[in-house]
Amino acid sequence: MTTLRILMAAALLGSAGCSLAAERMVAAPAPSADVVLKRGPLQTAVFAGGCFWGVEGVFERIKGVQSVRSGYAGGTRQTAAYDVVSSGRTGHAEAVEIRYDPARVSYGTLLRVLFSVAHDPTQLNRQGPDRGSQYRSAIFPQTPEQAKLAKAYIAQLTLARTWPGGIVTTIETGKPFYVAESYHQDYLRANPDQPYIAINDIPKVDGLKRIFPQLWSDKAAS
Repeated sequence: MTTLRILMAAALLGSAGCSLAAERMVAAPAPSADVVLKRGPLQTAVFAGGCFWGVEGVFERIKGVQSVRSGYAGGTRQTAAYDVVSSGRTGHAEAVEIRYDPARVSYGTLLRVLFSVAHDPTQLNRQGPDRGSQYRSAIFPQTPEQAKLAKAYIAQLTLARTWPGGIVTTIETGKPFYVAESYHQDYLRANPDQPYIAINDIPKVDGLKRIFPQLWSDKAAS
């Protein structure tokens, strides 16, 4: 997200960057353990999978998702600011908060999208061109049930050897989510042609539509 990163992405645009992003996608199997769709109040999921721009861009296109916000999770309120989080020394990860309708989409389905197209769960403390613990793969359960489902799904994917490399996703409970600065919100939609977005993030959104057409919403969540 720095100027240097954008300039480096610009140098790669038109090369293999987009295809490599697409090749990292895996159609993970549906979770063996999940919750039944049923009417109720909106639920919250918090995931981290690298730069929050692209992760937000993926989840805001899922039917049943009402809102997605970019932010930080894993550290304290005092250090939940982009310039500080970028140091990689705050304990925070760039994360997204997803508010969803449990009658239309399940937590297990959101996990499946996270692992399939939103990021690569085998990359330790990095994601694509970004390096540092702030870009780690992490799940921040909001309830004990979510923690149980996340643990079960990671075990299922590991047993199935869905990826040639091991899954490094952490499950971090009791870590609040803090909303990021306003200029980070809806960044992908506002800047679809920016080289970093075009190379690293648009292929993820396209992958969602291609791999999970039944989940795709033509209208992005607010």
